Amino acid sequence: MTEDQLTGTVDRVTYHSEESGYSVLRLSVPGMADAVTVVGNFPTIAPGEQLRLRGWWTTHPQYGDQFKSMGYEVLRPATITGIQKYLGSGLIKGVGPVTARRIVDHFGTATLDIIENDIGRLGEVHGIARKRVDLIQRAWEEQRAIKQVMLFLQSNGVSTHFAVKIFKHYAQDSIEVVEKTPYRLAAEVFGIGFRTADQIARNLGLPFDSPERIEAGLRFVLSDASDEGHCFLPQQELLTRAAEILEIEESLKIEVVLAQMITAERLKCEILDGENSIYLPAFWQAERSLARRLFSLVNRPLEVSADRVRHWLERYAGRHSIELSAEQIQAIVDAATRRVLILTGGPGTGKTTTLRAMVQLFLSMGKRVLLASPTGRAAQRLSEVTGREAKTIHRLLEFDPSQMGFKRGEELPLDADVVIIDESSMIDLLLANSLLRAVPPDAQLVLVGDADQLPSVGPGRVLEDLIACGTIPVARLTQVFRQAAESLIVQNAHRINRGEFPRLVTPGSEKSDCYFIEEEDPAEIVSLLVRAVASSLPARFGYDPRSDIQVLTPMNRGHVGANSLNTVLQQTLNPPRPGRQELARGNRLMRVGDRVIQRVNNYKLEVFNGDLGTIEAIDLEDQVVAVRFGNRLVAYDYADLLELALGYAVTVHKSQGSEYPAIVIPVHSSHYLMLSRNLLYTALTRARKTVVIIGSVKALAIAMRSIEAVKRYTSLRI
Repeated sequence: MTEDQLTGTVDRVTYHSEESGYSVLRLSVPGMADAVTVVGNFPTIAPGEQLRLRGWWTTHPQYGDQFKSMGYEVLRPATITGIQKYLGSGLIKGVGPVTARRIVDHFGTATLDIIENDIGRLGEVHGIARKRVDLIQRAWEEQRAIKQVMLFLQSNGVSTHFAVKIFKHYAQDSIEVVEKTPYRLAAEVFGIGFRTADQIARNLGLPFDSPERIEAGLRFVLSDASDEGHCFLPQQELLTRAAEILEIEESLKIEVVLAQMITAERLKCEILDGENSIYLPAFWQAERSLARRLFSLVNRPLEVSADRVRHWLERYAGRHSIELSAEQIQAIVDAATRRVLILTGGPGTGKTTTLRAMVQLFLSMGKRVLLASPTGRAAQRLSEVTGREAKTIHRLLEFDPSQMGFKRGEELPLDADVVIIDESSMIDLLLANSLLRAVPPDAQLVLVGDADQLPSVGPGRVLEDLIACGTIPVARLTQVFRQAAESLIVQNAHRINRGEFPRLVTPGSEKSDCYFIEEEDPAEIVSLLVRAVASSLPARFGYDPRSDIQVLTPMNRGHVGANSLNTVLQQTLNPPRPGRQELARGNRLMRVGDRVIQRVNNYKLEVFNGDLGTIEAIDLEDQVVAVRFGNRLVAYDYADLLELALGYAVTVHKSQGSEYPAIVIPVHSSHYLMLSRNLLYTALTRARKTVVIIGSVKALAIAMRSIEAVKRYTSLRI
């Protein structure tokens, strides 16, 4: 096959994969009447760029003639149109389409030379102040440095869609870090996993069985396991997973490196249930520190009269015309007379009433009470319930982005006599340890949560382990109050918990708050789901489809997974329209008005895994996307947008700590890996008023047979 050359200007990027760099471009070529379709790997490309390509012509059966690129060189745009497109493509922060047109109108074909050699002259352009000139200059210089990183990575056969994030993390040290310690990328740059870092290392000549590579593989396996909720892995499972990821059959080499890491305390080993269990040091330390602090707190004497508490509760119930059950009274007495208490119970058992009375009791005793929850939504709800200020745990502990740590701790404990944490099932091991480090040694701690919900997104199953340990007092509320018992949502939640099949009510058969629509075909499930969200529920109950209804699904992947559903729901609920700004990043499209979810903790922006927000503005000039989370407006740089995903549909795990007026749950047998009772239970209990389940009875049966989808390796013992 004869290799050809082609030179032209990128008209538009039709398709671009952030994962592989594979792209489909439309290229204007001098002498050709129509734009040419080009396919190939382009790690980063912008409209207006001029390319010199080498490759050959092919004919696609559906799309016709295409030029398949096997290599390319980026040239400077030569025409005024090309320069304007190039500058306005979002490549340079501070220059959007409007500013690009003004600059090119003023300087013409000399534009790029002016920016390169005499950028101060941009001040001559109407509407560009000195401050913006400085911004453009910094962005231009940064872009050149990023290009160097991109070219370096590209020369080593790696897609470079993460180059901006790499440069943002390491700045001028980017190439040195990548070249000398490539495995750092997997641990330190969000989105870059072991395989990408390993590919870089291998292309740089690092031996296949080098100790550095094996050590990075072992660390990656343990880190990856923590994303599944594990605090450690049994040694044999670690070795098996590592051999698979490293593609090394001789496990003895891996065992030798593992032993060296344990000896050097780069990993920790504990004998649990007769076998070696391997930890990353942070998780090993957190489990032991948390257990030690809780043990110390539980065993610290506290002198409070239970009788006086009961008398106060009688007066409180009379003043507020409420009737507290014996379980509720005992829970409040236990909270007042113990250093640590866990309050747990399912829907309709009166946790809210109990918590409200408990807070009032502590305040009447003259105690300083602090309230917190893991998420912003949960904290807001806790504040509404108690009438007191409630914060997220991160705000309570005063996270300091400059230090990447909490200000509150042993040296600066919380100013509190009582710390009450709601939605405690969501707290992972590391956050629980940070919290206990900040609780004063003479304070009281109350953990409130539903132990039957899914465990935390992060590693550990703290609430479940603390209840199971038998050392910490636990108050269980089991009595379902009459009004709540009338709700089929509540009835079905308790049925699921007991292992009984939920009662299924079809729409129109009877009045209910929990409906089931049976459907086996995935495409039809999607169609019914969109209809329920966009028209049926709003028409029948008056819900706003964009703010009141949340789709909860067991998984991200698949035809009825969150990723696919979000694309369909975005097109239905927030379609493109004139004047509504939007931004395409690879295959992802974000539009003003979209509901989005944060995918990872970002301590600098103070947004956390699972937070839901709405895009309020997209600034193409300054390359900023403004997202509102409750009463906070957060500005995202383009480089951080990988941390966001559309949030019309989210996984059940991501919904923890949140409540919605209505939820729609697709259940299909393709979700079998994640289907479990506590997943179904958690999904149902996210709804305040209405639940619609769409799917198959077979999928529900799979969920009912599985108590826990994935067993977690934890060893938190008090």
